[in-house]
Amino acid sequence: MIWLAWVVAAGALALSARLWWRLREQVRRGLELEEAREREAAAAQELAASTERARIAREMHDVVAHTLSVVVAQADGGRFAGRTDSDAALRSLDTIADVSRAALTEMRALLGVLREGDTETQMGPQPSLADVPALVAATREGGLDVSYVTTGTPRPVPIGAGLAVYRIVQEALTNVLKHAGPSPKAFVQLRWEDDGLTATVSDDGRGAAARGDGNGNGIAGMTERASAFGGSLSAGPKAGGGFLVRARLPLGPREGSLTSSPATAAGPTPGEDA
Repeated sequence: MIWLAWVVAAGALALSARLWWRLREQVRRGLELEEAREREAAAAQELAASTERARIAREMHDVVAHTLSVVVAQADGGRFAGRTDSDAALRSLDTIADVSRAALTEMRALLGVLREGDTETQMGPQPSLADVPALVAATREGGLDVSYVTTGTPRPVPIGAGLAVYRIVQEALTNVLKHAGPSPKAFVQLRWEDDGLTATVSDDGRGAAARGDGNGNGIAGMTERASAFGGSLSAGPKAGGGFLVRARLPLGPREGSLTSSPATAAGPTPGEDA
């Protein structure tokens, strides 16, 4: 009987050892899983922060590039006008001051996103689709002969999509100022369709002969903005001369409309080739 007791005791010890080992493995696996979750959470936070920094960088690029293009155009014009027309020179200075103040306000709002606890600055308004006419007017005051028209019936758009359209128009007009050559004419159109919005910016400048923007970051940025909302963008020289940028963002079917209207979507846009 003694040997049986030893066998039972040995079995109990072995079972206890196995249970202890399993418990230790469960604890170890639990700790590893918790550490993995913490790493994933940290990686997600870092990705979100990187995405936000990239967004702010794009916004800053658009603001600075457009503002400096207008300032340079106005400064050049004011310098020549100042020799014969002091009032024109003063108007150029006024435009420079107004555009610079607006850019400074927007840049402060963007930088405020990076400041923790500065709720008032973080809530600063971003440009929207409703600000496109003011953008065109400011560019016109900056010396570019640009016209603006809308077709179709406007409808509400998501805030992000409206900002994307605004930035695309802003970047396209900046490129006209930088690359289209002397005294170009530009045309901006927003075309409302039953299932989307098309923004077109064209000019009659140098077109294929225009000097590019180095790495093509402007067009790449516009394409990224459009694709972020399921849209598309095309940009390139026009057959008859000049340059054309067209972005289309889907908005879903309009209420009360089952399909898009072929009459609205078809046909050339004024200021562009068919």
